Amino acid sequence: MADRTAPLPVEELRALVESGEIDTVVLAFPDMQGRLQGKRFAARFFLDDVLEHGTEGCNYLLAVDTEMNTVDGYAMSSWERGYGDFAMRPDTATLRRIPWHPGTALLVADLAWNDGAPVVAAPRQILRRQLDRLAELGYTAQVGTELEFIVFKDSYEQAWDAGYRGLTPANQYNIDYSILGTGRIEPLLRRLRNDMAGAGLTVESAKGECNPGQHEIVFRYDEALTTCDQHALYKTGAKEIAAQEGVSITFMAKYNEREGNSCHIHLSLTDADGANAMAGPDGMSEVMRHFLAGQLAALRDFSLLYAPNINSYKRFQPGSFAPTAVAWGHDNRTCALRVVGHGRSTRFENRLPGGDVNPYLAVAGLVAAGLYGIEHQLELPEPCPGNAYTAGFEHVPTSLREAAELWEHSPIARAAFGDEVVAHYRNMARVELEAFDAAVTDWELRRSFERL
Repeated sequence: MADRTAPLPVEELRALVESGEIDTVVLAFPDMQGRLQGKRFAARFFLDDVLEHGTEGCNYLLAVDTEMNTVDGYAMSSWERGYGDFAMRPDTATLRRIPWHPGTALLVADLAWNDGAPVVAAPRQILRRQLDRLAELGYTAQVGTELEFIVFKDSYEQAWDAGYRGLTPANQYNIDYSILGTGRIEPLLRRLRNDMAGAGLTVESAKGECNPGQHEIVFRYDEALTTCDQHALYKTGAKEIAAQEGVSITFMAKYNEREGNSCHIHLSLTDADGANAMAGPDGMSEVMRHFLAGQLAALRDFSLLYAPNINSYKRFQPGSFAPTAVAWGHDNRTCALRVVGHGRSTRFENRLPGGDVNPYLAVAGLVAAGLYGIEHQLELPEPCPGNAYTAGFEHVPTSLREAAELWEHSPIARAAFGDEVVAHYRNMARVELEAFDAAVTDWELRRSFERL
């Protein structure tokens, strides 16, 4: 197995290329949906040219829908503007080997315009800006994401041909925490764990979940940008490994009427001395109380960042372990915000995001909300001690349409992210809503074809 440390030093990459062990370098960036987009380079050309100067990519990559259709409404990229290029600049701190592709290394790019200015609507730049604001107060965000997925015995091609209906899950019943259930597909899970370790991710655990064929693999908590880069790499790599094994996995938030795929996000702050700034003598520090109060204040306005798709909102059902209440509680899984840990492990968990989330945008939202709470010295209300589903709290948005309107008209969002970012992601939601509103669904056909 490859060395588990990341990044891979550039000089070591040169030696691996010289020996013929590495022949391909992938340079990629996260798009609006959190997917990795980019190019594969011959390794020698990458070292001789791209490493120093970067490369170019069409700026429509941040102005298309999920199916890569060009759409209107984006200020930064359009037919009128000619669909020019932006620059992809390698971040060598992200260089790593990719064990599931022979002879391959990968690194993440930051996006800039030709004059060197950052592409402010790019997800990685959005997160960087919020982390810079946090650093001005002397804090660093530590983050962990917990991605759930469902495994099917069908290949991706078979699933496509079947219209994604009638697929066979890898497990036939609820295997939450079941060693027997995870053992049933351990060859796939083992390869996922080991290949991710070979790419420099530190794997903690794997467990079964509630929906048939549903599983979760957890990686070590790390600095926010590192965690998001690893999240994007893992999600792409897991799909590629599944395809190589002749099976398919989905991270969509709600595949069927049973339990959806969540992506709970844990966050804490460290101070300049590396101590947990959220820990206090009574469990939570004053900083944490303000930070958490900011989460509550901005949660509805920022829901577009946590639940960015039509399907995302199907998760939010009572008694589903997906939250419906704008509430917080101590180790209370019925709340949107759950406080866990003690001492140096003190942190909170945002339970809104599903497996479809763009981690860069979601974490940027968490940081911006926390900063709002700190800057305005917001007071934290009392925790929910019982069932938040039935306790009468304000409800999280129930649709992408509601979330997009809250985002568009949010003074908190405009102050934190700027008008350009707000408009860009409001347009993304508009495009998805218009596409969905024009679609005729299977549900409508079943209910209406004969009986109406």
